[in-house]
Amino acid sequence: MSALLRSIASRAWLALLLAAPLALAQTPLTPEDVARIQTVREAVISPDGSTIAYTLAVPRQLPDDPDGSAYTELHLVDVATGTQRPYIVGQVSVRALTWAPDGSMVTFLSRRAGDTSTSLYGISASGGEARRLLGYPTGIRQYAWNADGTRVAFVANEPRPAKQRFAPVVYEEELAVGRVHIATPASGVEPRVLDEIPGSALNVQWSAGSDMLAVTTSPTSAVDDIYMNKIVHIVNPDDGVSLGTIPTEGKLGEVSISPNGDFIALITSADRYDPKEGRLAIYELEERSLAPAAPDLLGHVSDIDWLDGITVRFVADIGVETQVQETRPNLTNRATLYEGEGPVFTALDIAANTDVTALIGQSPQHPPEVYVMEGDEEPRRLTFHNSWLAERVLGAQEVVRYTARDGLEIEGLLIRPVGEEEGEQYPLVLVVHGGPEAHYRNGWLTGYSSPGQMAAGMGMAAFYPNYRGSTGRGLAFSRSSQGDPAGAEFDDLVDGVDFLIDSRLVDSTRVAVTGGSYGGYATAWLTTRYSERFAAGVMFVGISNKVSKVGTTDIPNEEFFVHARKRPWEDWEFFILRSPIYHAGNGRTPLLIAHGEDDPRVNVGQSRELYRHLKLRGNGLVRLVLYPGEGHGNRRAAARMDYNLRMMRWFEHFLLDGNEFLPPTALDSAPGESVASGG
Repeated sequence: MSALLRSIASRAWLALLLAAPLALAQTPLTPEDVARIQTVREAVISPDGSTIAYTLAVPRQLPDDPDGSAYTELHLVDVATGTQRPYIVGQVSVRALTWAPDGSMVTFLSRRAGDTSTSLYGISASGGEARRLLGYPTGIRQYAWNADGTRVAFVANEPRPAKQRFAPVVYEEELAVGRVHIATPASGVEPRVLDEIPGSALNVQWSAGSDMLAVTTSPTSAVDDIYMNKIVHIVNPDDGVSLGTIPTEGKLGEVSISPNGDFIALITSADRYDPKEGRLAIYELEERSLAPAAPDLLGHVSDIDWLDGITVRFVADIGVETQVQETRPNLTNRATLYEGEGPVFTALDIAANTDVTALIGQSPQHPPEVYVMEGDEEPRRLTFHNSWLAERVLGAQEVVRYTARDGLEIEGLLIRPVGEEEGEQYPLVLVVHGGPEAHYRNGWLTGYSSPGQMAAGMGMAAFYPNYRGSTGRGLAFSRSSQGDPAGAEFDDLVDGVDFLIDSRLVDSTRVAVTGGSYGGYATAWLTTRYSERFAAGVMFVGISNKVSKVGTTDIPNEEFFVHARKRPWEDWEFFILRSPIYHAGNGRTPLLIAHGEDDPRVNVGQSRELYRHLKLRGNGLVRLVLYPGEGHGNRRAAARMDYNLRMMRWFEHFLLDGNEFLPPTALDSAPGESVASGG
């Protein structure tokens, strides 16, 4: 056990000794625990509603496993009995689950032994070996079965010329192009390409009558186009001719055709300036008209599916909680099927011929698991992975509401220290989400880059505010930070800290901040502009220069339309004044900066700039750690564990122990050789 882990354990044990004797059998959550948490990623229900197939992300355990991203296994669970059966497990990667229309097998995408690219596989619902159903030279990216299961439509990139030994990259001019293909797997005939569809295909769906395709495309496969310029084409599957498009603008989420083929439900944006898709709309094919289906919803729709030909069911984020609702195209009979302070849900899938719904849900006590809702009954949990979490003591999690300095109510989630004693004041870690078009749900909040219960186990509080600009509270709230980066949105963060200080929970001299991406921007801002308020900071893939960010990101138009609302050349001074590097001379907070070297979203130069400016301006308590091969967040197990250990050690070293010198570059112990190399 490393010195950090020993420290976490000893601090928590001390707190537990002062608390209830019954808690002595439990220990706090550690970084090593976080590195083995398994999570449900996809859940699809069989047509008869009897069985749910799901994927389980299983982190690699170093050094026994080769380094890499988590394995994803295939499991099935019986709805009636809760009996869970592993189908494809081990060192595998399974995704894009779908049941065959007759319920005879589960199909999925994977790249298995002997494959040169991602292929379509199927495994019988009764078990046995998976068999390869279809392959394509460039790999299958997404697929859908027609109603009788004889044909499959899939998206794959156009073949590209073979690379020469010397192959320079022509930036943004050699993008892959996605095309829709139609195949009959049992025939052995080569797939037919529908190359008449304009743009680059992203997703395809069949109508129930197999006489229509809904194809989502973007003008190019550039990330900025995928974010901002997606469109849905109604396509004839026989000749690929577009029969029209659905008139949406701005960001676009899920698209779902009704079983009778009369309607298409979409998760849309209000307009091009809407920060996040989250409004439910229904397109009527006969009238070719698009209308909102829940116009008064003060939240964001996150997932949709059709219950029958005229009823669409959806999950909506409402504040930090979620609801399951359903509505109809004519806006009658809208009903709330689930609401409350129980699990929060992120996805649903409805059995085609029943009223049984599969859900993915989580709570403050457990990460995502499979749930089922039968009719209008309360959702019932079906899977119970990570049973060892029952042996860990967790800090109490609660919803906190406070008033910002301009009178706006802000909502957040607080994890209280393990073993908290009344009247005592504790260190605080402020955790800021990215986006900012995102929000924290009242579910499981701990991960490799999110201290949560690890901080609580060390005797600290962790606070997760949904500052203005967050999702979950409707369009006006998500737009309330536009054109004012690092303004009122980050004042909300400071006001939240003050609220907790005033409540007598938090020691004002021991407050830290961390976050990734836009949360990294907040961390950089608070540790420079408000340096005197923060005793430590950990910035991950964050922004430091609002001018150079525009010129180096892969989403400059997304940033302009839904965030900045102006270009740097329209107001150079504004952009530089809202950049943490401008305030680096004020930065004295001990700051750990971490970044993936291959990040296309927030260029690694953003972290290098802040590091250099802080060092030049006299902050000797700053460290920059770079992760080769990682992008906008760490994927591989070694890089995740390394960042987690460094983050928690930084808080211990500066926030708890009050040191005024840097910790060693190397970690005391590491799960693999690549981690032990230091930083």
